[in-house]
Amino acid sequence: MSKIENLDDQVPTEEVLVERAQAMIPMLRARAEQCEKDRMVSKETIKAFEEAGFFRILQPRRWGGYQMHPNVLNKVVMELARGCPSSAWNVTVLGLHPFEVGLLDPRCGDLLWGEDDTRLVSSSYAPFGTVKAVEGGYVLNGEWLTSSGCDHATGGAFLGGRVEENGEINFRSFWVDAKDFEIVDDWYVVGLAGTGSKKLLIKELFVPGFRSHIIGAYGEESHGHVENLYKMPFFYVFYAAISSVLIGMARGMMDLYVEHMVPRQNINQAIGAAVNDPFIKSRLGEAYVKVLGTTTRVLMNTDEAWSYASRGELVPLDVRVRHFASNQFTGGECFDAAHMIFKKTSTRGVWLSSPMQRQMRDILVGANHITQNQDNMSDLLGSYLLGNPLPVPNPFGAKPATATH
Repeated sequence: MSKIENLDDQVPTEEVLVERAQAMIPMLRARAEQCEKDRMVSKETIKAFEEAGFFRILQPRRWGGYQMHPNVLNKVVMELARGCPSSAWNVTVLGLHPFEVGLLDPRCGDLLWGEDDTRLVSSSYAPFGTVKAVEGGYVLNGEWLTSSGCDHATGGAFLGGRVEENGEINFRSFWVDAKDFEIVDDWYVVGLAGTGSKKLLIKELFVPGFRSHIIGAYGEESHGHVENLYKMPFFYVFYAAISSVLIGMARGMMDLYVEHMVPRQNINQAIGAAVNDPFIKSRLGEAYVKVLGTTTRVLMNTDEAWSYASRGELVPLDVRVRHFASNQFTGGECFDAAHMIFKKTSTRGVWLSSPMQRQMRDILVGANHITQNQDNMSDLLGSYLLGNPLPVPNPFGAKPATATH
């Protein structure tokens, strides 16, 4: 299904894709409340995203994808999250996994997209279940939590697990078919309820070795053979995309704040219109600068890494460390910006009928994601900048090295 012929003539530009995302904001806003109640993104919304081409942005061209700069996906989700954070989160996660397929043995892409290049893949990387190395592959068993968008993932899921191999403990990702797991509906949460991030149950499943990779590996051995886009480190692309969707959520909060404040009248008659209140204005200005700073950093970092990968070069360790760590401050800064202006909405912002409270709760949960672990990353980054060796293991796919600054 949906095989694309003459792909060069049909790949939309970055500008077109971002414009399509912007045009969806009103529709996503209108559906956001129902999305939260349903605890999953509707099939109609997923279909709209599919038709817009969002899931093809990082998909390899050999299987009908666009194989574009990672910032295209980042900019798209920055727009979509202004309308519905849960829906944008699904685009982020489901749109990232085609990138991971580009790192695997081509047999995986053939199996996944050989007959239908629109199939989507979800994930659950935290090693909740168990993995055992056996001849020819691995045996997976157990539960994997929080698989966002799994209801729409007809192509299966990537599951993470730690496994002992040759005297070492490797953190691997395994591609598993949808027919091989059960979805357990346990996603009852305070925010991002619409992501449908449910549990996946696996029972003694054999996964061939070619359907797996060491998820943090990075070097000539793991990336030397792949096409330029996929020379970007997977963790790097994944973490930057999650940071981008959080930026979109914070931008959405600013949109709602402006719409709320422009017609509002203060009880304090000396000030009158809310837009004349110096604190209402200053909080918005400060929030804008915080969000602008995170936006610039994430896009600039990705551009710098792309400047290497687009030439067929691996991204240097020094660049990977600085970018990977600094992007993880995004969630905290976006939460601070959103909370700052939410406090100025007074009681109007706390009604369940107000989209601002949902936007605030969604940002709270998104900022708790493991990709936004600024506490540990600030320690690691500071230590690296001071010339200390990297810890073992580290998230950069590198052996311990001394910073060269």
